[in-house]
Amino acid sequence: MTDGPNRVFDEFAKLMTDAAGVAQGMRKEAENVFRHQAERMLGNLDLVKRDDFDAVKEMAANARAENDRLAERIDKLEAKIAALEKAAKPAAKAAGKAASAKK
Repeated sequence: MTDGPNRVFDEFAKLMTDAAGVAQGMRKEAENVFRHQAERMLGNLDLVKRDDFDAVKEMAANARAENDRLAERIDKLEAKIAALEKAAKPAAKAAGKAASAKK
């Protein structure tokens, strides 16, 4: 056995090594507790995963683009119907006058 200051330093070094090990174990335990608490809290928030959000965002963009295309198509068809109705009105008036003239 060693005597004197060297033994004191050896014992002190062992004590510090053990204290460092205990501190590291406590740190890991604290991290685990924090991680589990955070996961539990996030689970209660009803959050959406990023992949799911991106997929729905893309679907919404596609639906918006399709809606714009359909709105443009409806406008063109309504314009055609209005043009046909305008063309049909003078012809109907002319046919009505011709029928009343025959009576």
